[in-house]
Amino acid sequence: MTGGSVSADGASWCPARHDYLVPTKALADLVRGKLRAALKKRRPDLVMPEAAWGKPWVVHCTPWGDGADAVLEYLARYVYRVAITNSRIVGLDDASVTIRHQERASGHWLHTRLSGHEFMRRFLQHVLPKGLHKVRYFGLWHPSQRQQAARARLLLELDRPAALCSPTPQSEPGADRTARSSASDTMEPPRVCPSCKEGRLVEVGRLYPRQSGGP
Repeated sequence: MTGGSVSADGASWCPARHDYLVPTKALADLVRGKLRAALKKRRPDLVMPEAAWGKPWVVHCTPWGDGADAVLEYLARYVYRVAITNSRIVGLDDASVTIRHQERASGHWLHTRLSGHEFMRRFLQHVLPKGLHKVRYFGLWHPSQRQQAARARLLLELDRPAALCSPTPQSEPGADRTARSSASDTMEPPRVCPSCKEGRLVEVGRLYPRQSGGP
């Protein structure tokens, strides 16, 4: 979920409030209710235990940094990783599997010996059913919004503060100051946005038909 969106006229970036994420408890109740209503509509013959709807459900919703690097660092751990890596399997024989895992409370690494049947049962819990999408794209991330996402990238790039000019090497004593003065007079004035006549126009790149996703 992005922390903002492009305005309706496409001329500016509108950042979200600092508390725009839904509280996890309210989100858990909403997901539970939506799923219960969908099952009742699509599978009226399916009888679910009433206790399943009375227990608190678990959802995860938390802010995770700004920018593409922060998003990739967070999502890469979950999107393209398997349930357990080979390096965590420290022992294997005909009857059991020994794995190492980190205790969340203390942060210490522990070793656990499981039967082959129990190991496979736990592993298969992380295998998604056939036809279930692992990653879904909404809002600016949806493939149909590539042009809007490219516009958002450009607006965010223009919104960055101007970089400080790098210091120029000191000239030798007695250098011609007239040349420096004439050079500063020939510098082009900063360009402004042709639409709102404000801000500072910076050319980041050009988008072509085969580069609709942005530079």
